[in-house]
Amino acid sequence: MDKRRVEKRKTGRKQYPGVNGKVVDRVEHKFEEGLLFIDIRFADQTALCWSIGTAIVIQEAHLSDWKTGDFKLVKRLVQNESGRE
Repeated sequence: MDKRRVEKRKTGRKQYPGVNGKVVDRVEHKFEEGLLFIDIRFADQTALCWSIGTAIVIQEAHLSDWKTGDFKLVKRLVQNESGRE
């Protein structure tokens, strides 16, 4: 395994075996039913395709006391710990 390939794996980037060196014929995308579809078509009649969707995630939910106007935290009900924003 060459040094460059090892470095790519350390960065966490995804690799797609069987795609390196292929000649791209065209790239297409479309939006359908709330999804983004991306197709990379190669000259050898193969394709690499992605279906990309989104999701709504609750980052935080809390119960607050707002009687005094300062929204004092009473209890945290949900805390998203995935580290995503």
